[in-house]
Amino acid sequence: MWAQHEFALEPRPRGFHLVTREVVSKLPELGRIEAGLLHLHILHTSASLALNENASGDVRTDLESWFNDAVREDAPYWRHTFEGRDDMPAHVKAVLIGPSLTLPVGGGGLRLGTWQGIYLCEHRDHGGSRRIVATLNGD
Repeated sequence: MWAQHEFALEPRPRGFHLVTREVVSKLPELGRIEAGLLHLHILHTSASLALNENASGDVRTDLESWFNDAVREDAPYWRHTFEGRDDMPAHVKAVLIGPSLTLPVGGGGLRLGTWQGIYLCEHRDHGGSRRIVATLNGD
C-alpha cells in the first residue's frame, strides 16, 4: 500500500517542538501497516524535522540555545537579510538538521525508540504554519 498526504502543522514560535501526535493524527492508513516506512518532508527552507528526546523539555530548550549560539543572527557576513535578521540563520540551521525523516512503521504505528519523538524545528521567530508531505509505504 502507498499513501501520501500533505498537511499543515499548527504555527509555532521559534524552537524545537514535539509534533509526533500531530503527525500521526494526519495519517489514517498508519494503523493498517504491519511493516513499512514513513517518509516526512517539510516544504520550507527555514524549518526542519528531527528525531530526538520526547520526554524532557530541557532537551528541546538546550538544542534551541545551542543552535542560536552556533548560528548567530548578528553575524556580520550575512548578505541575505531582507526577510529579517532571523531568516539567513534559519536557512543555515535547516541545512544542518535537514528537511526529511524516514521512519520505520510496524504493528499499526511508528516504530520509534522509547524516548524518541518527531520534532518540528522552527528556526524563524514567526514561521507560521508549516507544510509536510508524508509518504507511507508498507503491507
